[in-house]
Amino acid sequence: MKNLFSIIAFAFVMMLSFQNVSAQSVSQNQDRPEVIAKTQLLELTNQLELTGEQNRTLYRALVTKEVSLRKSEVDENKATLTLDKKKANEVFYSQMKKSLTPEQFKKWEGSLKK
Repeated sequence: MKNLFSIIAFAFVMMLSFQNVSAQSVSQNQDRPEVIAKTQLLELTNQLELTGEQNRTLYRALVTKEVSLRKSEVDENKATLTLDKKKANEVFYSQMKKSLTPEQFKKWEGSLKK
């Protein structure tokens, strides 16, 4: 009887700890550059009706932008932080201009001004 009770208690403790670990991993995954890029790409796809090739190119550009922004945030110097953000945004802007059709690019620029 004691053995059965200890097995049930052990199983209960393991179940609670598993839920805690999985909840932590979900919250950590939301901050990853790939997850942020995928969310932004979904919005762009819905807004601009992107093709498959455009999706791939812009996904890579969004991930690169997020990674470079993360690297610049680690640096505590405010001057380099703003320069790094500006450079990352310029690179992303040029990628958007290369990847999108003129109509899509115009629509995207219009959505930025809102």
